[in-house]
Amino acid sequence: MAILKFSASAVAAQITHARACKTFLPNWNGPVDGPALILIVGNGVHLRSNGIDGTTTRIVTTEQADPSFAFADGMNPFQDTDWMAQRRMAFRDLTGQFYTDILDDVQALIDRGQGTIRLATDGHSIRVFVRRAADYLIGGAYDVPSGLGGTFRVILKDACDTFAIVQNCGNCEDFDAMQPYRVPLDALMELDDRRAA
Repeated sequence: MAILKFSASAVAAQITHARACKTFLPNWNGPVDGPALILIVGNGVHLRSNGIDGTTTRIVTTEQADPSFAFADGMNPFQDTDWMAQRRMAFRDLTGQFYTDILDDVQALIDRGQGTIRLATDGHSIRVFVRRAADYLIGGAYDVPSGLGGTFRVILKDACDTFAIVQNCGNCEDFDAMQPYRVPLDALMELDDRRAA
């Protein structure tokens, strides 16, 4: 999993543009009838509005980029000399256009005064990544999705900004005997968090 960081003010400008438009770029499934953000992985990595307002002839491609788009930190071909290496670390050889459903979540963070927008991607899905490793208590108890349709109770052993090392604790004996393992950081659920597993 890679964490992409964007300037909140640059993303806010793209959201404002999208919301001001009445026509939108289609996605792979056909016409789109509302504002959204598109993640482009190609000539840099950037978020842009899906709005079409007639002020530009630029179309969405992975070859073209506009300096006004919201570029991921370290992946701006107009500023970063090693942007291609950074892009490869995050996406390997994958390039393309990804319509996202993150606009409202990102807007909520901007409204709260967040200066940086962080997105988590595994190359195929993009989601807003709100919490940081420092937000979790090492040695604290959390739930994580089990992969079996439920959750495991775990103790947090270590964490970085992308993943956590956890040890099962308080489940059945066989599961608690498992070695510590790695989960995405945002898979950790507070014990009173009722998210679906």
